[in-house]
Amino acid sequence: MESIAVNLMPPPDGRQSQTALAVARGTSRWLGSLGFSCISELPLPSGRRADLVALNGRGDLWIIEIKSSVEDLRADHKWQDYRAHCDRLFFAFPQDLPCEIFPAETGLIVADAYGAHLHCEAPEHRLPAPTRKLMTVRFGMAAAQRINRLIDPQGCTFDDLV
Repeated sequence: MESIAVNLMPPPDGRQSQTALAVARGTSRWLGSLGFSCISELPLPSGRRADLVALNGRGDLWIIEIKSSVEDLRADHKWQDYRAHCDRLFFAFPQDLPCEIFPAETGLIVADAYGAHLHCEAPEHRLPAPTRKLMTVRFGMAAAQRINRLIDPQGCTFDDLV
């Protein structure tokens, strides 16, 4: 039987700058070292789209909003909406941005393409059980659908979650 290699890295969708992609990669690597799995660009029940959603084996859900510049942060008026969908909310950004410009009620992650470090812990605000279940199912469905789309690009897709 012939084996077929499948590239599990989806192509960039064009919404993110190279800096944002690098920060996302390093942040995802760091989160992986903490036992989290990440999904990028996950649509939320509110209609917003989270840059990174991280889920660990205990069911903790973190949302990480990526900022590549001061202008990117100033233009963002939606980040507070993410709090309703996670246990902790973070901003991840490159080291050339000053930490002082970010909201005090969020965690801060400084990252590059190769890794990240926690600059400031995010306050915890535990999700209600129904929201946790909804987000966990959404996370799992999106992950499975993305893998299936890579394995069978002509197959049936469900675009409402991915």
